[in-house]
Amino acid sequence: MGQARRKEKNLENREPKSPEADGTPAADAEVTVAWKKPEGLSGRGWAVLAVILLAIQFPLIHYALFRGEPALTATVPYSQDFSDPSVVERDFFSTGGHWRVVNGQLLSPGVKNNPLWLQAKLPRDVAVEFDVRSQSPEGDIKAELFGDGSDHASGYILIHGGWNNSLSIIARLDEHGDPLSSLQQRARQVAERNGGKGSGLVETGVFRQDTHMRVEARPYPVEIGRTYHWRIERRGSLLRWSIDGKPFMEFDDPLPLEGKGHDRFGFSSWEAQLFFDNLKIEPL
Repeated sequence: MGQARRKEKNLENREPKSPEADGTPAADAEVTVAWKKPEGLSGRGWAVLAVILLAIQFPLIHYALFRGEPALTATVPYSQDFSDPSVVERDFFSTGGHWRVVNGQLLSPGVKNNPLWLQAKLPRDVAVEFDVRSQSPEGDIKAELFGDGSDHASGYILIHGGWNNSLSIIARLDEHGDPLSSLQQRARQVAERNGGKGSGLVETGVFRQDTHMRVEARPYPVEIGRTYHWRIERRGSLLRWSIDGKPFMEFDDPLPLEGKGHDRFGFSSWEAQLFFDNLKIEPL
């Protein structure tokens, strides 16, 4: 039987083979590779991408372009005590938020400005009443009046204890719009440049039909767990808001929001947990 060959030891001590011997470059030799711009999508690739994006956005595009007037399932005068949970689906509409009836009250569980719209047309002069309480320390009780029945901030937004319970407002088309006091100051400046003629908001061009603005007040914050009774009235151009029978805020709109697109009422909230009850709407 032949003797097995002994494995060679200390292989690391053997002299390495020169890289030049087999024609390969040295390991530490610098190799410069020119940067090459990646190829972009081909025309076909862009077309495929466009089709995918269109398919994803199609429901929103269709909704924006072809939506009709919001449905009507109720009429004014209207009253609702939310004893029947099915009323949310029957008489109201929302684009989001888990609105529901809990123990005979309408719960708005922080719906991130997705109002629950009553599917009824409001008359130009109207009174809206309801009870509401906030179970959140930030307060932030909200309702929308003379909106389009679908979109947040499409009419007037009334907020008690907003911005972490520090500010209350009546807003027109945008709760973050310019304060009325700023618009009035701007109108005075325009009037001064015009020699004192036409000092009004509309006459100076400061206030237009699409103006986004708000009236601000800091009367008192929302108390957690306390039930408040709201009453909102509009007669002519004057919007009046009272809480628990006492005047709270008002706004005389030089160009009132009215007619198609400005004839719906909705409950709303941001992150606060709100409970609404005893809704009553009647013409004036």
